[in-house]
Amino acid sequence: MAARRPTAYQFTRAATLLQGQIRRAGESRGFAVTRLLTHWPEIVGEDVARIARPVDVSYGRQGMGATLSVLTTGAQAPMLEMQKERLRDKVNAVYGYNAIARIRITQTASTGFAEGRADFSHAPAKRAESVPDPVITRNATAVAAGVGDEKLRAAIESLARNVLSKSKQ
Repeated sequence: MAARRPTAYQFTRAATLLQGQIRRAGESRGFAVTRLLTHWPEIVGEDVARIARPVDVSYGRQGMGATLSVLTTGAQAPMLEMQKERLRDKVNAVYGYNAIARIRITQTASTGFAEGRADFSHAPAKRAESVPDPVITRNATAVAAGVGDEKLRAAIESLARNVLSKSKQ
């Protein structure tokens, strides 16, 4: 069977479209392996990822190993300092060789990083569930009433609730 050729009518993954831009942005900060940025919590563990973020990889003049700069809050810096060697081993495992020779910990205040916030969480914050308006729920149920398939009806009701609950701007 012949390989399928991409055409203008086929969809392309968003990751494929952005891969070149992400690589250029990562390389401008010294990250030859962008996986270090995109999979930081998986590489170093959730506990370290909550308190630290990779900022920069700088290479020395002699080329004898690079320095990874990690940003953390002042209160978490001593904890991270004790874990430097373990952190360096985990990062070098991603590179496949001893690319990182040193880790430099940079401290910041809890405010003053990235537009006034030093948010080290990699997961979106949980939103509080709100009670749906009964009028909107009734209208959404009426919109999907004629659909026979249960899953399709539930999807249409959910879509109708979302559309009806948006405020007119």
